[in-house]
Amino acid sequence: MAIVALAGPKEITIRGVLLGIVITLIFTAAQVYLGLKVGLTFATSIPAAVISMALLSAFKDATIQENNIVQTIASAAGTLASVIFVLPGLIMIGWWAKVPFWPVFGACAIGGVLGVMYTVPLRRALVSQSDLPYPEGVAAAEVLKVGTSSRSGAAEGKLGLMAVIWGGLASAFFAAAAGAKLMAAEVAFYFKTGSGATGIGAASSLALLGAGHLMGITVGVAMLVGLLIAWAVLVPVLTSMEPASTLSAADQALGMWSSKVRMIGAGAIGTAAIVTLASLGKPVLGGLKSALEAARKAKAEGAAIDRADQDLPIFIVGLVTLLAMVPAGWLLASFLQGGVLASLSLPLVAVGVGYILVAGVFAAAVCGYMAGLIGSSNSPVSGIAILTILGASLSVGFVGKHVMGPEVAHALVAYALFVTTVVLAVAVIGNDNLQDLKTGQLVGATPWKQQVALLIGVAAGSTVVPLVLDLLNNAKGFAGAANVGVPGDDPLAAPQAALISTLAKGVIGNNLDWKLIGYGAMLGLALVAADFIIRKSSKERFSLPPLGVGLAIYLPAAVTSPVIVGAVAGWLFERAVSSATWGEAAKRIGVLVMSGFIVGESLFNVGLAGLIVATNVAEPLAIDNGMGETTHMLIALVLGGAIVSGLYRWAARSAQKVAG
Repeated sequence: MAIVALAGPKEITIRGVLLGIVITLIFTAAQVYLGLKVGLTFATSIPAAVISMALLSAFKDATIQENNIVQTIASAAGTLASVIFVLPGLIMIGWWAKVPFWPVFGACAIGGVLGVMYTVPLRRALVSQSDLPYPEGVAAAEVLKVGTSSRSGAAEGKLGLMAVIWGGLASAFFAAAAGAKLMAAEVAFYFKTGSGATGIGAASSLALLGAGHLMGITVGVAMLVGLLIAWAVLVPVLTSMEPASTLSAADQALGMWSSKVRMIGAGAIGTAAIVTLASLGKPVLGGLKSALEAARKAKAEGAAIDRADQDLPIFIVGLVTLLAMVPAGWLLASFLQGGVLASLSLPLVAVGVGYILVAGVFAAAVCGYMAGLIGSSNSPVSGIAILTILGASLSVGFVGKHVMGPEVAHALVAYALFVTTVVLAVAVIGNDNLQDLKTGQLVGATPWKQQVALLIGVAAGSTVVPLVLDLLNNAKGFAGAANVGVPGDDPLAAPQAALISTLAKGVIGNNLDWKLIGYGAMLGLALVAADFIIRKSSKERFSLPPLGVGLAIYLPAAVTSPVIVGAVAGWLFERAVSSATWGEAAKRIGVLVMSGFIVGESLFNVGLAGLIVATNVAEPLAIDNGMGETTHMLIALVLGGAIVSGLYRWAARSAQKVAG
């Protein structure tokens, strides 16, 4: 007998799907621009949830599950846009002069579909039966719950909605002050250490601080360890080993971090990721077994699977995965058609399809786990891209080594970048799927409907990425590309794409410094051992997640530092209120304030990106106020500290009033 679906609330609706697609189109365009400009993207789930609630509140029959579907569709924007960490490399190396629509659409769409399929079997292992914190998934659920509760008149629900609003307004104001040059966008201090140099920096971002609060003290401590390894050990030691430099302390330290330390971090992430994936083997297989047993039981006994536990059927998942390999092979063959690699099309396509199949599963599982550990925004997507391009370059380089020459090497680099684009799309959508499923679990959604919704978001996002990428290439160009002088004098840096292109050329040209990757791998093994010892000696009370440490080595200190501050601040706040009768309510309000930080800054960045594109001015809000850099940094520190401490106190007082 077929599975009997239990009746549930209104979820997938025409209005919800249309709203989700519109938000996806807008956010994807903004994400592509911001990613190319600064090398970072932001998760769009929470701002999408806020917009959805605001618009759907006009309908009396709107449900929390319908709002959740909207944010699920729109969340594709925050993740699929990450393919711009690779794609501009094809312009930079001169393989493309323009961004072709269909190859880019196909890479995004095929990779996105596989990302959903690969992570369906992981839901039970990594979401339902896991204690991973999923900071952004939980935050999105809290936002949705607050919106629903406030409409039903719950006192704490109304207070929670105010917490999101106040947090959002505060972070938007803070980001606007940085954009207007009224304060420093980054607080940084660099100094010489003998012949070497080091320092520390922190972005003026309440959103990053909020993410730190949400991810918790365990991951915060792990990232602090990584920050110390990078900037208190590796950077000063390695810079002191170089010949005497006339560069400033900042240029010397940042140059060493970007050229060497970051590669060590990538090696550490890779090793920790492999060990993490191996440790997931048992729970993943358990999740697959559970899914198959549930389906067999329902078929044999006519039992109904609970609505909140219904995934896309495993048979459909397997069939779609296999069928997707056909257009994947056609896409790769079309990329090679008519070029110097045409004679090698068959083995290269076979290697490419096999790599997408195998490396995609690995990347999706690791990114999904990292989304659960530290959130989608902080998941090491570019670290996974580095490992992926290394593997792809080695694979295609091996196939083409017997005919290697300048033209062949150039073509192999381009092909490796294209294969990596597909795998990266798999990884980031897998990352997003599990985060969304966690939100759905907390708001009573139906998993298979969310999985279908994300496929809709993938289709919408895949349409926008090539259009916006080509527009920006025509308008500004990319640093280092042959046509950079044609569009304008301010080309987009596309930092990840530049790094990944360099790696591909280094591997295929056989001139990459593998020692750095190897040092990172050894460091990763040491971190895994340290985590094991800490867990065992503390009887699982404490841990040191090695991926969190590696991530802090790889990411800029400006990103890592505020996350650590947020984790420590959140821990101190929760300790301070934990003994009070209203302590749990205060903790919930605090989470919502931090969620508001992410919402406000994200929405502001979307608006700012639109303003930048519309005016073609890099800093349209900037005001020349004549104040020095030190003054600007002091303003950022004082204002940020006042906002955070003030809202924490407000959360505690408000919770006390509600409880009293």
